[in-house]
Amino acid sequence: MDLHILDHRLRVTSISKDGLVNFTHPLIKLIFLRNRTRCKFFSLTETPENYTVVLDEEGFKGKKSPSDPLKVETSIWLPLNVVSNGNASSSSQAVGVTKIAKSVIAPLAQQHVSVFMLSTYQTDFILVREKDLSVVVSTLEEEFNIYKESGGESVPVHCQDVSGGLQKNGKEALQPTVHPVLIPQNHFCVMSLDPDTLPSIATTLIDVLFYSSSPKEEPPSSPSPDLDCIKFFSFSLIDGYISLVMDTEAQRRFPADLLFTSSSGELWRMVRIGGQPLGFDECGIVAQISQPLADSDISAYYISTFSFDHALVFKDLKAGLALWEIATDNGRAHVTMNRIPVTFTQQQLCRRKLVTNRFEVGVSVVRDSHPLYVLRKLSGVTTAAYPETYRKVSQK
Repeated sequence: MDLHILDHRLRVTSISKDGLVNFTHPLIKLIFLRNRTRCKFFSLTETPENYTVVLDEEGFKGKKSPSDPLKVETSIWLPLNVVSNGNASSSSQAVGVTKIAKSVIAPLAQQHVSVFMLSTYQTDFILVREKDLSVVVSTLEEEFNIYKESGGESVPVHCQDVSGGLQKNGKEALQPTVHPVLIPQNHFCVMSLDPDTLPSIATTLIDVLFYSSSPKEEPPSSPSPDLDCIKFFSFSLIDGYISLVMDTEAQRRFPADLLFTSSSGELWRMVRIGGQPLGFDECGIVAQISQPLADSDISAYYISTFSFDHALVFKDLKAGLALWEIATDNGRAHVTMNRIPVTFTQQQLCRRKLVTNRFEVGVSVVRDSHPLYVLRKLSGVTTAAYPETYRKVSQK
C-alpha cells in the first residue's frame, strides 16, 4: 500500500462556545465560499465543550489576535493518507480507522508518535506533527511506499530524504494511560454531500452549527448512571470533498435526497474517550481503541478533537461480543472491554441487566455474588449473562 504525506500544513484550534460569535463570519466563508478562499483543508467539529477547527495555513491566516477566545495548538501538523495500490490483499471488510490500526496507528504509538485522527466519509486522515516526520517515515517505510505530495505531484520519500532519521523522540517507553470512556445514547451517521448542492442546505447547516441549542446533558458531577445524548456534529471540506458526521436527530433536519451514505445506511454508536482533556502529547490513545477492534474486524471511525477523542463503532455489534470478557474472584468481577480493564460506576445491577452508560478504567467491583459476563452495549443498556451462558475467562 501507499502512504501519502499530503500537501497541507495544518493548525489545530479550539473556539469556546461563548466565543463563537466572534468567528461565525469567517467560518461561514470557509464553509460556503470555498472558491473565494485558498483554504483546501477545513474541518469544524462541535462537541459539548467547544468547537474544534482544523485548517491549513491559508485558512488560519488572520484568525488569531491576543484577545480572541481561540486556543491554538502550537505545532504544525501534516496529514497522512493510506491509499491501496491494488496489490494489497486483505479479507477484512472493515472500514475506517480499523483498516490502518495495525499497519499505521500501532507502529507509530510504539515509536511514541502522537497522532490526531480525522475520519471522514471518504477516507481517514492521520495527522502527525511536522517535527515527527522523520520518525514516521523511518517507522513506516518497510510497510508502505511513501510519497510526499508537492505541487500536484507525488514524490517518493525515503528515510534518508527526511532530516533526523529514526529516533525515540526522547521519550522512554511507558505504559499507556487508560482513560475513562463514555457511551452516549445517540446513534450517528457518516454522510457526504455533492459540493454543488451545498447552497441548498445552507440555512439548515448554519442553524445546526451555530444556533441550535445543545441537547440536555448531565452535568459532570451528576450521579446519574446514564449519559444522555450529546451534541456532536462534524463538517469537513477537504480538497473539494464534503463529509458530515451527525446524530439521527440532526439528520432529520436535512433533505434526505441531498445527503448520501452507503446503501445500507449504517448507524454508529459513539465511544467518547477521556475524563479530562487529553492534550496532544500522549501517545497510544488511538491505538488502544482501534487495535482491539481491528483484531475482531469491527469497523470504526475515529475523530480527535481539541479536548477528547471519539470513536464511532458500527451499531450492530454482534461481532463485538468477543471484545467483552470477565474474570471473577470471590464475588469481585474484573471486566475487560477491548482488552482494557473497566470499572462500572454508578451501577444498578438486576438479574440480567447492568444499567450504566458510564465506564471508568481500573479495578472493577460488581455488587453481586454471582459471576457475570458482560456481553455488549445495546441502546443505552449493557446486557449481561451468567456463567452457564458464556465462557468465563478465569475463576479462582
